[in-house]
Amino acid sequence: MATETAHLDEDAKARRGFLLALGAYLLWGMLPFYMKAVAHLPLIEVIAHRIVWSVPIAAAVLVWAGRTADFKAAIRSPRSIAMAALTATLISVNWGIYVWAIAVDRTVETALGYYINPLVVVVVGAVLLGERLDRLQIAAVMLAAVSVTVLTFEGGKLPWVSLALAFSFAAYGFFRKTLPIGPSQGFLLEVLLLSVPALCYIAYLIATGQDHFVSGTTNDTALLVGCGPVTAVPLLLFAFGARLLRLSTIGIMQYIAPTMVFLIAVLVFGEPFGNVQAIAFGLIWTALAMYSWSMFRGREIRPAAPAAR
Repeated sequence: MATETAHLDEDAKARRGFLLALGAYLLWGMLPFYMKAVAHLPLIEVIAHRIVWSVPIAAAVLVWAGRTADFKAAIRSPRSIAMAALTATLISVNWGIYVWAIAVDRTVETALGYYINPLVVVVVGAVLLGERLDRLQIAAVMLAAVSVTVLTFEGGKLPWVSLALAFSFAAYGFFRKTLPIGPSQGFLLEVLLLSVPALCYIAYLIATGQDHFVSGTTNDTALLVGCGPVTAVPLLLFAFGARLLRLSTIGIMQYIAPTMVFLIAVLVFGEPFGNVQAIAFGLIWTALAMYSWSMFRGREIRPAAPAAR
């Protein structure tokens, strides 16, 4: 009876984790619509407000969850502050490229970047952590490299938007693991650190009359304030959901968001998608299928690592 109750409890946790993570990925998948809505606003101003308005949400959730003890310990640790400053910088770069790319109609490239990211993480783990890759994972990485090569020859230059997003997010995940606190606590620490220059920049814009928060329209003000919830809510949903799921489950679910972004870019935004892009994406999708199969074979069944957008 006790065993049956334990199984039911585990199933309930898994379902709750799945729904929380699914909510996060669906919100991330819809994010291009919001970023397109703020595309007429200056990039740095959008990023600054994205940071500032994330702080109260992250703080409220942390207090509600009763997880403030290790956060208090982290802010007293110079090492934790230094590492949080590094991860905050990396995620800011990632955010900046993402917002800019959507504003200039390069949303397809952002989707490719987040498709490539899991394979970049595999390479980072092999190179920096000495993790062994199986044959399927090696083949998947090689296919991803071929895809990038195809796009490079077609466009005459590296698909730098995709690569920058993939590598900056992989670097963020790698260094984020060094913070001895959970994902929600780490996110609050990061946005708190970033909020200092962000608030200074917003104050400068307001003082010189260049802002869109006070001097702009009511719609612009609402959009800037909304940058906080659209940033913090999916990340916090993911943070709580991922704790209840296997890494293999998260590994499959992480393709939901870039798939939605890809479909929005091509079907809604009308961005070009020719034969060469189709070949490149086909190679990436094949690589991801191989990578996912390697995970399902049981090589990765530890708790999922945190992520962010």
